[in-house]
Amino acid sequence: MRHDDTSARAADGPPADRPHDKPSGKPRKRSGGKRRGFFRRHPVLLSTLVLLGVLVTGTLVFAFYLNAQLGQIDRLELGDIPDDRRPAQVEGDAVNILLAGVDEGDGRSIAEIQEGGWDPGVLRTDTIMVLHLTADRQRAYVISIPRDSYVQLHGDDGRPQEVNKINAAFSLYGPTAFLSTVENLTNLRMDHLAVVDLAGFENITNALGGVTLTIPGEGTQHLDGEESLKYVRTRYGIAGGDFDRIERQQNFLRAMLGETLSAGTITNPFTLTPTIKSVVGNLTVDEEFHTAEIRGLALSLRGLRTGDVTFLTAPFGSFGSTDVGSIVRLDQAQSEELWQATANDRLGDYIEEYAAESEQLPKPGDVN
Repeated sequence: MRHDDTSARAADGPPADRPHDKPSGKPRKRSGGKRRGFFRRHPVLLSTLVLLGVLVTGTLVFAFYLNAQLGQIDRLELGDIPDDRRPAQVEGDAVNILLAGVDEGDGRSIAEIQEGGWDPGVLRTDTIMVLHLTADRQRAYVISIPRDSYVQLHGDDGRPQEVNKINAAFSLYGPTAFLSTVENLTNLRMDHLAVVDLAGFENITNALGGVTLTIPGEGTQHLDGEESLKYVRTRYGIAGGDFDRIERQQNFLRAMLGETLSAGTITNPFTLTPTIKSVVGNLTVDEEFHTAEIRGLALSLRGLRTGDVTFLTAPFGSFGSTDVGSIVRLDQAQSEELWQATANDRLGDYIEEYAAESEQLPKPGDVN
């Protein structure tokens, strides 16, 4: 039987006395159960936060890994060269790092050779470069110095020694004398020294999966580690001899940089890992080049691209022959302008002034 709503309401009292009939302004609860949680109602936001959490955690883990790896880089001791036998320290944030590529020697590390006093002739520097990083970190310049450059050598105390090929400095007197020799040649204060085992080219190349180069007469080649090492070390059988070898070394570095960036190696911790291991395993730096500084320098260069790196060679003067064999005499006047431009962080102006005579690395397909 149908109930009389009016009677029911009268029996229960006036409407104002019934709390559940008051308009509360709040939405009614769902009759089917509890209200869903915030993240269940916003699955995209939840997924995004989870992804960010994974990335942040992964980045932190990788940061610890990177720090640990950089801490394993071999260190060498540089002697205390008196300031009055070194070029003046230039103010500003530009950085100059002396790079040396050495052969394998007898298997001992540089630090081990130094322990008992330098052992002449064990290590030879086949590659000599000055890496200049501009103060704004927007550009990098790599300046090669021919290994046969005929220069005044300096000892590990900064005092002049005999005149010889520049690569004899490291071989005969050790890393401190090598740094002092290059500083006196360039009148440029070096912030750090980094030495790479040339055999490391092979390991680093393999870690990257190979490097692609365009070789005149042979076309485009994808070189593995062993082939890359042969490419950068070839001196005989190419028209320009040591100068063509310098161009090959620079060309290889340019291609390696391109492979690294195109593969996303620098921005991807998972692909960067084997490359870092290879570099760390074949690199030695001066003991004042601390891990935090290396890490900070690397991070400051993360926006650098292949086109931001310029490769140069110290100005050639003439060939010659002396009691130490075939030599290269550098163009003294132009060399002074090159190194002064480096000290002033104005290498762009130097290149503009000298144009074709600035000894820039040719385009990839034009390197012998």
